[in-house]
Formats: sequence, C-alpha cells, structure tokens
Amino acid sequence: MGEEEQTTSYSFSTRAIHAGQDPEPTTGAVVTPISLSTTFAQDGVGGHKGFEYSRSGNPTRTALETQVASLEEAAHGLAFASGLAAEDNILRLLRPGQRILLGNDAYGGTFRLIAKVWSPLGFPWSAVDLTDLDALRADWPDDVGMVWLETPTNPLLTCFDIEAITAIAHEREAIVVVDNTFATPYLQQPLTLGADIVVHSATKYLGGHSDVVGGFVAVNDNELADRLRFTQNAAGAIPAPFDCYMVLRGVKTLAVRMERHCQNARAIVDLLVGHPAIERVLYPQLPDHPGHAAAAKQMRDFGGMVSFTVAAGQEAAMTVADSSEIFTLAESLGAVESLIEHPGAMTHASAAGSPLEVPDNLVRLSVGIEDAADLVADIEQALDRI
Repeated sequence: MGEEEQTTSYSFSTRAIHAGQDPEPTTGAVVTPISLSTTFAQDGVGGHKGFEYSRSGNPTRTALETQVASLEEAAHGLAFASGLAAEDNILRLLRPGQRILLGNDAYGGTFRLIAKVWSPLGFPWSAVDLTDLDALRADWPDDVGMVWLETPTNPLLTCFDIEAITAIAHEREAIVVVDNTFATPYLQQPLTLGADIVVHSATKYLGGHSDVVGGFVAVNDNELADRLRFTQNAAGAIPAPFDCYMVLRGVKTLAVRMERHCQNARAIVDLLVGHPAIERVLYPQLPDHPGHAAAAKQMRDFGGMVSFTVAAGQEAAMTVADSSEIFTLAESLGAVESLIEHPGAMTHASAAGSPLEVPDNLVRLSVGIEDAADLVADIEQALDRI
C-alpha cells in the first residue's frame, strides 16, 4: 500500500472497494483517475507532492498498491508489469551463491526464471517436496537464502503448510516467498502465517477478466520493502497507469468472484470424482489430496482451480482439452470465463525433463463464474468423446 500502514478495521470486501480509493479531491470522482502524466510539478527544488517521475511513483499505481496491500494485511505493496517481473525483483534480494529452494510443483515460468535465467548467474536452486517437513529439516543445504512456494501449486494443486515451512526457514535465516496467485488474499493471507514476501500474478484472479497483465509484491518488513522498492524503481519493470486502473477495478469484485469460482469448482469436482474416464482428481478439498490438511487450516475455501488425470493417457487428455465448448482452450487462469489446458504441452512445457515435469495425462481447469450446470455439462460431454 505504498509507504503507509493500513489500520482500518473494515472487512475484506469493503477494503477491496475503498482502500486507496477515496473520491478524487478536485472533482469528487468516485473512480480512481488514470494519471497519465510522466512527470509532476514541484513547488521548489525537491518540493514535490509525493510524486516526481512516473517510474518512481504514480497516483494510480499508489492506489492499487494501497488496495492490494490492505487485502494481504501488508504494510507495503509494490505493483509490477507482470508476475514474472515481480518475481525477478524478489530474486534480486539474493547474493550470488545463495540457493533457492523451490517446491517441486510450480508454475513453468517461475521454474524457467529460476533455473534458466538466475541459476547460470550463480544462484543455485533445488526442487524439494515441501509437504515432507522432516525431510526439509534433515536435508537443508547450508547455502539456502530463499524458500519459494506456491500453495496451491500450479498445476497439481498441492498445498503446503506456510506456517510450518516458515518456522523451519526462519530458524535457518532464509527468506520465505509465497506465490498466492491461486488462493488470492480472499482465501489466504500468507504474511499473517509468517511468510516474508507474497507475490501475485495480478493477471489472474486479481485482474480477473483476462484483459490486463500485471504483478504484485506484498511485505511487512520495512527493510525488505525499501530494498524491493529501490529495485522496482532502478530496474523499472512497473505497470502503466491504465494497467493499474484495470487491476484496481478487477479487485473490487474479488470476494464475490472467488465465492462463485469455489462454488463452481466443487460442482466440477462432484462430476469428476468416480467418473470412469478419470484416473485421479486433484482438488485441495478432497481428503486424499496432498496438503489437504494444510489447505483446511490456512484457507477460507479451496479455490477455483481443478486438475485431473485421464485414465486413457496423454492422447485422451488432449482430446478432452480440445473438445470443450464453454471452457476455452487457452493458457492463463483466474478470470470470469472458464479455461481448459493440457499443462504438459502448454504452460509447463518448459519444465519437461526437469524435476518439475508434469504428467502427460494431466488436464487443468480454471473454473469461471458461468452457470455451474452448463460447466458441468460441458466437461461431461468432453469426457464422453474419449
């Protein structure tokens, strides 16, 4: 939320609509203006009104940073041009030689950034099973500087115990980063569980309408915030004012959208569980799903993402992905419209041959907010084609 702490006791939905978004004082406009100015007049040398140059700070961006930081219960928020730009900014906190522990299920773009961009520069990494806390303690490398976890993960939807992992990492003086994109701050607030940094692809649920690319970082520690903000300005991967406005608008309806996403996802899961074409359903609410206990402890609900493996194998999984009518075959997720994909050939192709390679019979659904009965019927007819 910029440099100020959020002290209001208002509820989540109220803060989503009002935090950082007071009526514009000159005109009374209730919608945050899109401030396109690249520079700002000063009363005298150094006498600016909080803004000097739009890369360093912009009123529309400040409104977004205030809004989302409030929802994450964070003292500081920083907006970026994309989720990966936000991740890159976080990785700049490390010193050469410090190791990154990455959960062994993660977004393919995160894997690519860590393993193929940062690792060759002298930042080693390891893929680890973050559900096995005893093994994490026993096999902790001495050079770890950062633990990076998604929960739920992309695309297997495994959930990790943020509080427990953070306790282990902090005993060993490592920073904990939680990618909260799938859960959103409506379902889960990692900073309240001890995490040091929260990162989002704002392109997904925060924006919520498949019409803007963005990233976000939330922190409580003042020193971390200063370091991140310095690099945000120095490297310059900031969002345009219009993009900030689009995310601001999307976040206003985050709570109501997430409730519908979760409701519709459960309807899809009810269809898939026990269906003869399905080998396994991956959804955190199911008791046999890895990390179910962690999700039940730290999440308000279980999310709008559903993955499953098809019993007949890769070709059948691709047939299902190709045969949907309401679910659009496309990458990305978290928007009002439902999407379907084959991760191994699409979003996670970069992880092929690595410890993060995904099953070739896996299908991932981003369940939208359409009528649940229509979505269930669409998946059912797609399964009937194999």
